Amino acid sequence: MIEGLTFQTPALLPDQPLISFVVPVYNEEECVGHFAAAIATVIAESWSDGGPPPHFEIVFVDDGSRDATAAVVRAMCMLDHRIKLVSLSRNFGKEAALSAGLKAATGDAVIPMDVDLQDPPELIRPMVDLWRNGAQIVNAKRIDRRQDTFFKRATSRLFYKTINAIADHPIAVDVGDFRLLDRSAVAVLNEMTERCRFNKGLFSWIGFRTETVEYARPMRRTGYTKWRLSRLVALALDGITSSTTLPLRVWTMIGAITSILALGYAAFLLAYTIISGVDTPGYASIMVAVLFLGGLNLFSLGLMGEYVGRISMQVRGRPLYIVAETIGF
Repeated sequence: MIEGLTFQTPALLPDQPLISFVVPVYNEEECVGHFAAAIATVIAESWSDGGPPPHFEIVFVDDGSRDATAAVVRAMCMLDHRIKLVSLSRNFGKEAALSAGLKAATGDAVIPMDVDLQDPPELIRPMVDLWRNGAQIVNAKRIDRRQDTFFKRATSRLFYKTINAIADHPIAVDVGDFRLLDRSAVAVLNEMTERCRFNKGLFSWIGFRTETVEYARPMRRTGYTKWRLSRLVALALDGITSSTTLPLRVWTMIGAITSILALGYAAFLLAYTIISGVDTPGYASIMVAVLFLGGLNLFSLGLMGEYVGRISMQVRGRPLYIVAETIGF
């Protein structure tokens, strides 16, 4: 909650850039106040060595929360004009919520962040410095993830290795949504029309001059993660299908090779039958062949179904998200 927290509105200096923090939230009523206070404190301390700090805004995107998250952010908006709210009509998922925040942000640079403060605000100053020196994207790379569970580290490592082995444009390893994006990069991202959104892949695809800062991932300070295994699997599938069509090409090659082998085997059987006569057919060999080819067919059909399903979603043309309410803009 926001009890005991105060926010101040500083005098605006026209020569200072505006930094937008985009923060998707879902059932995070206990976290949003601590996050806003931490951002304000860190920015003031990071520029305490001289020179005015940049202006900033915090765009909270409420992704259909069922608790008092939206109400808490509304109250915060009344205390500080730098805090803004985009409230979606229901839960559309983090990728859609992040896209809504990028669309709403007005800053010269945009920094997507998690509300749990596992994305350290202390990195804001070095990221802004690199941006001011010409970088258009500044990635924040996690070099120490011991605070994450072993399962999460292992599956994340497997995901990055898999997608970078097959993707047309590899994504940065151990770099999440936490990064700085120049306004020119945000403008390109806002023009993209994908319905099955995988923002990490889009961040990589657009290019631009990129720099990297490194950090050790801290513990989550408040709340608990809302990611379930099913959502992580769905996100991984979206990432693979939106980044490459290689799986389809692979199964085309497997089908061609299987057909060639089947034709060769048919020719062998024909020649063997003409020369040696007909043997009693073997049940085991027939079942092995049927099950093997049937399994390949079902797997390849399922893979094609993943792509066809996403094509269907794209063709419908439904909006990626629906905004129910905005405050502070």
